[in-house]
Amino acid sequence: MRAQVLTPRWPSPALGRDKRANVLLPGGYDENGPGHPVLYLLHGYGGGRNTWLEHTGLLSAIEDSRLIVVLPESGRRWFVNDHAGLRYEDYLVQDLVPCVDERFHTLPDRAARAVGGFSMGGAAALFLGLRHRDLFGAVVSHAGAFEAPLRIGDPYTAHRLDPGFLMPTVESHERVWGPPGSGTRHRYDPYRLIAADSPLPPPSLYLDVGTGDYDRMVRMNREVRDALHRSGRQVDYHEREGGHDWEFVNRALPSSLEFVSRRLTGTTLIGV
Repeated sequence: MRAQVLTPRWPSPALGRDKRANVLLPGGYDENGPGHPVLYLLHGYGGGRNTWLEHTGLLSAIEDSRLIVVLPESGRRWFVNDHAGLRYEDYLVQDLVPCVDERFHTLPDRAARAVGGFSMGGAAALFLGLRHRDLFGAVVSHAGAFEAPLRIGDPYTAHRLDPGFLMPTVESHERVWGPPGSGTRHRYDPYRLIAADSPLPPPSLYLDVGTGDYDRMVRMNREVRDALHRSGRQVDYHEREGGHDWEFVNRALPSSLEFVSRRLTGTTLIGV
């Protein structure tokens, strides 16, 4: 069987409406065999449920595997419970995960569930992985924008005229995070989450960033790596050639999928 894309619609009590998500079933999907591990992949700022399919070879990469991949969407609102009251974190962990486990033949256990993403999605994946250790056994982040909750003003002013530039303005940013000092910013402060005690083990962590990315993005990825090390957390960290774009992500995707394949119960990825 070839890998296929389904787009179910499920009710979301957290958001008060129905939401669609793309569900990628691998070529090795089997309703009667052992359950399948699942990777939730989050898009970058302004993306949607089709962004990973449009810009990467993700579908062909899982062709010869047992890995189910779920592609939800939040547009420009992150996957957090934001300052304006939109509950995208609750949507993902309370609504979407149970619906996927009910509809498809998954392994409904943290040891078989991962969350990952690019830029906005990469940062949100780390936040969710650390806040919901009971749900996610692994996190993968490509060029995660981890310090979004700490951002003040517009650190990207010099890039605003660049073709294809897409980073939130101050107004858009504070619509999600609130003003400096807000409770939302405190709740998702990456360094507070990294240092927090928990009776549950942390997820396995994979981070990478392009050497040609924005200086701020490279710096924050290094600082998150260092904070993880100081907290005694192991992290599979890489700096690779490339910028803050999907070309970089597509080249890095085989490595992050291989990381997931080693960490999640029952996953076999062939040819990645």
